[in-house]
Amino acid sequence: MRTASLSSVNGMTAPHLTTARGSLLAAFACCLVGASFTANSVLGDYPYAGGQFLRYGLACLLLLPFLGRGALAPLRRLTGRQWGRLALLAAVGMVGFNLAVLYAERTAEPAVPGVFVGCAPVVVAVLVPLLGSRKPTKPVLYGALLVAAGAFTVQGWGRTDAAGIAFSVCALLGEVGFAVIAVPLVRPLGPKLLSATVCGIAAVESLLIGLLSQGTHALRVPTGAEATALLWQAVIVTVIGFVCWYAGMQRIGAERATLFSGLIPVAAAATAPLVGTGHYGAAQAVGSVLVGLGVALGSGVFAKAAVPSGAGVEDHPGHEGRVVVHRHVTAPPEGDEAGAGYRPLGPHSLAAQQQPVPGTPADGDRDGVDVVDPPEAAPGGQRRVEARGLAQRQGLGDHRLG
Repeated sequence: MRTASLSSVNGMTAPHLTTARGSLLAAFACCLVGASFTANSVLGDYPYAGGQFLRYGLACLLLLPFLGRGALAPLRRLTGRQWGRLALLAAVGMVGFNLAVLYAERTAEPAVPGVFVGCAPVVVAVLVPLLGSRKPTKPVLYGALLVAAGAFTVQGWGRTDAAGIAFSVCALLGEVGFAVIAVPLVRPLGPKLLSATVCGIAAVESLLIGLLSQGTHALRVPTGAEATALLWQAVIVTVIGFVCWYAGMQRIGAERATLFSGLIPVAAAATAPLVGTGHYGAAQAVGSVLVGLGVALGSGVFAKAAVPSGAGVEDHPGHEGRVVVHRHVTAPPEGDEAGAGYRPLGPHSLAAQQQPVPGTPADGDRDGVDVVDPPEAAPGGQRRVEARGLAQRQGLGDHRLG
């Protein structure tokens, strides 16, 4: 039995390209967060809730022009449960996370909540599969353990007390929630609309917390340095960072995307000497290597681009959509000749027999896949698959992106 060749672009398969792009987006987002720690230190004296209101409110307004005409339509189709999930995502993964870190650092050195947050890849690598009624993926779990060890090595440990540990655990839960709670929301809303919506909700939540806890003192005119820091957080970390993060998670899934959170302390340690707030020594170098190894192992960036000959196309077990396209694809015996059981298609046969099938959640371009089911099936009940775009030009192949 002969099998069709795997579609590729410049020697790299479509799934591998999608994995690489998703990994780069997630890595870039986490590096932006890590490099923003200097901005956080400048805002130490600014009212917390008011600062979060300005940050997320401005980010929401900046994102709206990029949504395009009719982009808000998916919001009208959301159920009450989905709106509740959005509110929970903002409360736990954004407002609550920042509040937990702030309170943890009152009685603990910054490394302590950093170490706990560095364990988020391990928790996500276990929790997401369990929520999907499947076993954790070993490479992702092993990679997450390496990432957590690397984050600990980069940051070390510091002075703390029971309150510092308790709030650090809350920060860990917030980091986990930022990925896990968003999983069912990325596909129906998309990265940009999801980021804009959750930022708007977080702004409202922050304002309510500020009014209840500080009244009119929740907001004041920021100084020049504070205004610059707030702009950095709103534009760079929130607008660019959030969109890149959710776009990366859409392509590679929450389990693998969260691995890249290990780059946050690495980026912070690498940029600290530039502003005179720390140093980059042997421990930071060793920790960075461990994080890099863990990310490479768990994300599959350096996995082989091709599958063995004859292997079918099946979605990665870590993909939330679990879309299975085909297990075995059989090609005709000769390139231009119809063998036994194959009937040549006429010039207009495809158009009459195409059935649109929605693309996979991680395809990025939302193109559909057309399944052609000839009236007279091939021997053994085999079906032939024709994909729009790349596969029409290069033959049968792997249409699963993710």
